[in-house]
Amino acid sequence: MTKFNRLKAFGRNTSVVALLLASGLALGTTAPAAALEATTSAAEAPAQAPRGPLVTAANPLAAEAGMRVLREGGSAVDAIVAIQAVLSLVEPQSSGLGGGAFLMTYDAKTGEVAQYDGREMAPSAATPEMFYENGRPLPFIDGVLSGRSTGAPGVVAMMGMAHEEQGKLAWNRLFVEAETLARDGFIVSPRLAGYINSGRNQAVTEWATRYFTKPDGTRYQAGERLVNAEYAETVRHLANEGPSVFYQGELPQKIVEAVQSNPRPGLLTVEDIANYRPLRRDPICRPYRAYVVCVPTLPSSGVAILQFLAMAEKTPDILKGKDSPEAWVAFGRLQRLMYADRDRYVGDGDFVGVPVAGLLDDDYVASRAALVPQINGPVGAGRPIGAATNLSDATLEPAGTTHFVAVDSEGNVASMTSTVESFFGSGRMAGGFFLNNQLTDFSYTPMENGHPAPNAVAGGKRPRSSMIPTLILDKDGKLVGAIGSPGGSSILAYVGKTLIGVLDWNLSMQDAIALPNLVVRGEMVGADTEQFSPEIRDALAAAGMELKPNATETSGLHGAIWRDGRWDGGADPRREGVVLVD
Repeated sequence: MTKFNRLKAFGRNTSVVALLLASGLALGTTAPAAALEATTSAAEAPAQAPRGPLVTAANPLAAEAGMRVLREGGSAVDAIVAIQAVLSLVEPQSSGLGGGAFLMTYDAKTGEVAQYDGREMAPSAATPEMFYENGRPLPFIDGVLSGRSTGAPGVVAMMGMAHEEQGKLAWNRLFVEAETLARDGFIVSPRLAGYINSGRNQAVTEWATRYFTKPDGTRYQAGERLVNAEYAETVRHLANEGPSVFYQGELPQKIVEAVQSNPRPGLLTVEDIANYRPLRRDPICRPYRAYVVCVPTLPSSGVAILQFLAMAEKTPDILKGKDSPEAWVAFGRLQRLMYADRDRYVGDGDFVGVPVAGLLDDDYVASRAALVPQINGPVGAGRPIGAATNLSDATLEPAGTTHFVAVDSEGNVASMTSTVESFFGSGRMAGGFFLNNQLTDFSYTPMENGHPAPNAVAGGKRPRSSMIPTLILDKDGKLVGAIGSPGGSSILAYVGKTLIGVLDWNLSMQDAIALPNLVVRGEMVGADTEQFSPEIRDALAAAGMELKPNATETSGLHGAIWRDGRWDGGADPRREGVVLVD
């Protein structure tokens, strides 16, 4: 954990430099100069400490489950468990008990920020060529639908660890809504119905077809009631017997049976599942203007969003506001730099050397930011201190993720991004939930010219992730905000847009979330094209960013910031989420 004392200032204050060093950064300089003259245009240092209850999540049923827990005196972590249990049922295209997650928490009494890593792990027998056949990589969708794509699920073990440390209510009180809705049925939402009836890949596997087909042979539609008796039984056992039921006994056998079924059986074993361990890591925190932004460390791409913010701080055009063509051009150019470095260097730090400190070194950041005015197309990765020679990345990250936030009555905060990777994961099911295809988040090209990919497959390794549940602290180390999103690799762009909107453009959280999305990664340019003015579209095109419809997973941003003595929350209008505040 990282502890933020009640500091009066930061920058030249050596205690803050030490604090940042303790969070996993080796900074060569003090905090950026902008931090020395902190302004509070977006979030004032709160006159009263932020308190809940607050919940924001991508489905009203899940949000209500979390709010019920908070009203009964539960902690933010308790609420997160309840929300995830319901989302696994009502939003299975995005996350579930068969997937993984990153969780960031803030302790209002101690100022501690903690990170919990529930990322899935590759089977012990996995090799870099796991997705090869006949000496060539499988077509991506064939890998997704294969049993090889499923790693040992981590979200349940991670939630168990967090609950043991930060929970208040009994574990068995956190699954009431999930069991009831599964047993009695829930109303299928329009978004879920769209995926059920898409006719695509995971939606038409034998498992999904059995689940989503009514007795008359037709598929469930929006507004109809869907019962999942098997999931009700799973969460009943999980509630009564604890997280270990997920990793020992009958349920792991069911998971392995599904994974090792045709086509292309996977390598996951009951031993791999039993050996899974969640990790508590030190998050990475860095000043940004008047704030400190905290994100997960490796294998999350949190370092990338911090590099983006550090470069943005050295890019004056970014401050020109939401209606400025120059600001949006700068935003796109900064993304190209961020993604080039992220794709080249970031992987599981327990297996490969990742130059985290080098990527955030002030001199390196300045050298990269200096390129912004001249970028009119894809850029190469830089060469930060500590960088090894790694090849260009060949990782694909399709849709299938969700984000949610909870704040309890004591001001403790939990921000969690959870995923099954693609929509409905691998399309395989066990225990009434979908199994992840997270191992396709590894690079399909493990070697090139003798140089290893940092995100190559290996036994026991966790694939790189773009999930970055983010916490925002003020200059005194008090939490003022939390934000996160689904979106595959585009998560970095979505969260970056919202942080700029809230912290630099002084927008409400809802307005910042609703800003049009712009994703610029190498040659790929995707956007909510029609939401940009002709002037902004023309400026982007002139800078080598001709707008095209976004082909990646749309955002599902959920977050809140404390302003004027109250929570200013936001839920992405592109999804079905809500903000609940008492």
